[in-house]
Formats: sequence, structure tokens, C-alpha cells
Amino acid sequence: MTAEYMIAGPVIASVAARAAAETAGVVRLEPGLRGLATAWTRAARQRWKGLEPAPADGVRVRTHEDRLTVEVDVVISGADQAAAVGRAVQRAVFREVLAQTGRSVDAVRVSILDIEMGRK
Repeated sequence: MTAEYMIAGPVIASVAARAAAETAGVVRLEPGLRGLATAWTRAARQRWKGLEPAPADGVRVRTHEDRLTVEVDVVISGADQAAAVGRAVQRAVFREVLAQTGRSVDAVRVSILDIEMGRK
């Protein structure tokens, strides 16, 4: 007998959010307008089911024909190079999602929404 496990999008989003937030140069994740609506809907649905919503603000997970795309919106420190932080976030999300869920990510899209000067 074989068992098949399915990892839900909110779990992947939470893993990706933690990986991105812990990346050097990231000040915080920023959900943006679309992300706020998604996060509010997800949190309401999870609370209705009696679950504590996992933090995943600023992260969206898209699945199309078994291909997994993760979109991350961040605010970074002005003390770091934006491209380097973006690449570091991509690597961290690729690595952590695979390690924690066993799912391979096809693409990680990082949007830098703001740069905070004077933050390290």
C-alpha cells in the first residue's frame, strides 16, 4: 500500500515566508493590496476551520499543471544591494520549500516594494 501526501499552498507559503524573512538584507515581508486580500481570506478560512493561520503575508503560491511558483514581496535594507538580496531570497525559498515540504519550486519571483534607508 502506498500513501500520497499533498502539501497545501498555505503551508508552502508559510515556509517560503519564513525563509524570505530570515534572509540577510530583508527588513520585512510586505503583502501589498492584493496580498492583504489573499491573507485575510486565507486567515478567515483557516479560523473558520478552527486552525491557527500560519504567517505568510507577502507570499503567494501558484500551482499550474503541477508546476509551483512562489511570489515574494519584500522591503529591504538600504545598506544592501537590491539584486543580491533578491537572489538570496530566491535561493533561500528554493532550498527551504524543498527541505521542509519535499516540493520542488519551479520559479521564485521576488518583488522589492521598498528600500528602507538607515536599516541594517
